[in-house]
Amino acid sequence: MRGVETRIQEIRHRIFREAARMAYHTEWPLDKRIEELPYKIIPGEVGSFRSDVFLERAIVGERLRLALGLPCRSADNPAPVSEDIEAADQAETYYTHPLINVIKFACHACHEKRVFVTDGCQACLAHPCVEVCPVKAVSLKDTSGMSQIDPETCIRCGRCVKACPYHAIIIQERPCASACGVDAIGSDENGRADINYDRCVSCGMCLVNCPFGAIADKSQIFQVIRAIQSGERVYAAVAPAFVGQFGPKVTPGKLRAAMKALGFADVFEVAVGADLCAAQEAEDFVFEVPEKLRFMATSCCPAWAKMAKNLFPEYAGHISMALTPMTLTARLIKKRHEKAKVVFIGPCAAKKLEAMRSDIRSDVDFVLTFEEMAGIFDARHVDMESIEEDPGGVSGASHDGRNFAVPQGVAGAVVNVLKERYPDREVKTASADGLRECRKLLSLAKAGKYDGYLLEGMACPGGCVGGAGTMQPVETSTGAVKNYASRASHRTADETEYVKELEKLV
Repeated sequence: MRGVETRIQEIRHRIFREAARMAYHTEWPLDKRIEELPYKIIPGEVGSFRSDVFLERAIVGERLRLALGLPCRSADNPAPVSEDIEAADQAETYYTHPLINVIKFACHACHEKRVFVTDGCQACLAHPCVEVCPVKAVSLKDTSGMSQIDPETCIRCGRCVKACPYHAIIIQERPCASACGVDAIGSDENGRADINYDRCVSCGMCLVNCPFGAIADKSQIFQVIRAIQSGERVYAAVAPAFVGQFGPKVTPGKLRAAMKALGFADVFEVAVGADLCAAQEAEDFVFEVPEKLRFMATSCCPAWAKMAKNLFPEYAGHISMALTPMTLTARLIKKRHEKAKVVFIGPCAAKKLEAMRSDIRSDVDFVLTFEEMAGIFDARHVDMESIEEDPGGVSGASHDGRNFAVPQGVAGAVVNVLKERYPDREVKTASADGLRECRKLLSLAKAGKYDGYLLEGMACPGGCVGGAGTMQPVETSTGAVKNYASRASHRTADETEYVKELEKLV
């Protein structure tokens, strides 16, 4: 639903904006403010999104808590929205699991998967749906000749769906579960969606595909603003997918100016860290494949890497040991400014999970999505399109580093480094985007099809530009990123002058 302004996007934006305002307007007691907000966001006596205005406000209250980094309230022990609100100022609060949450009373309790006959059935004479059913679950309803399906007998094979000449039989799946590439979503005892956190990789696809807005993840909007207000030097590390996210007129220079207007010390493009990652993965590949490893998989997408380790544990060692561009960029910034705080701003919900790891938290202090960042800009009335351009907004990252955000961009960057450094070395690549396709890729690798290959996996369909925290259509974002990459001063990652890039930091 990215790129389509639905009611869910509208309410999410309001939540992020109000979370930012709560951090900025410190004269308001937080507990009083958060109790009032559901009434401000959902005014009146009639629900504007659901039929029950009280239910709407309860859901808004839960979303506000998550936007402050607080846990969901217990369903069996309802408490005020402001319960433990003071914990929002404590870093450890955010790092308590789970990161992605199902707001149970917002869930529609959709069917997990069902096959049923719609009103489009024409009661045709042939009834191929009846003939093709292997378990005789399809029959005629009555003398009208309409088809019906016995849900207890049906095995949901879909043969009747394909056979119907009127397309009057459909397979209906729970949208969040259908979008989950690792099959981590089932049902609880009440039929509502339930996440298996042992399988979940926090890609956020369930979050953006639930048409009831019943799934939300925690945010660090409040904590980032508080850090800036406390006088910390807070740097924004902006992912390569940023181009076009805040509108076609928002250039890198305007983004840098807007970030500084919010109080950030400076902005650094993660594409520079992507260049470092590509160079490291090229070296790993040369020295490990095929002598030590049958194949090597890229490491930059944390959801892909976690999925691979969860579902293919025997090949966990085949994931590159190179640090991700986010972590490499944070380390670069802290090499220049040792006491700095680093906020990764990008398209990815899974980066939040990566940053929760104890070995990463010393490098990356906060993670925000583009959507959350838009809420902060709105809260401070920053007009990004009309703000004066900052001439230092464009980085010296390579064409390939900037292209990390699109499918085959990572593999392409590694291959181009290998061509420069080891021109006689032949490199074959295979890539997949979307976790279901990534699983197929690794299954084929396990079977021996990709021995000697470099495998690129991206958890989100369409690559990083299709991440859960983006706001623009995938096609639009892909075009914007490629256009920006084409304007880089050099092509390959190993040509990037990292020291000069660090010297630009204020």
